[in-house]
Amino acid sequence: MSAAPRTSVVAVVSTAPDFDVAQRIGTALVEERLAACANIVEGVTSIYRWKGSVQREPEVLMVLKTTSDAVELLRQRLVELHPYEVPEVVTLEVGGGHRPYLDWVLSAVGGDG
Repeated sequence: MSAAPRTSVVAVVSTAPDFDVAQRIGTALVEERLAACANIVEGVTSIYRWKGSVQREPEVLMVLKTTSDAVELLRQRLVELHPYEVPEVVTLEVGGGHRPYLDWVLSAVGGDG
């Protein structure tokens, strides 16, 4: 039996104002090996309260796969790259999944994968 990985897979959810910004951020995070991949989903409408009023804006959803070891560096870099005053960065621990995919994420972030 092999030892359990010392790190786990984490999904990070964020939004961007448009496809170009999301693609720029996602590409940078993958190229810098802070994320194994970035899924960009267009056509999202966000409804939120900001500075005292309810806003409704079109946005682009980003789902980034990373590791628990890299998630803080990814968060810092995403905030640096993001145009929003307060960008969304929500982390979700991945509790399971297809083991070969999870192993690929673990090898692709920060390593030579």
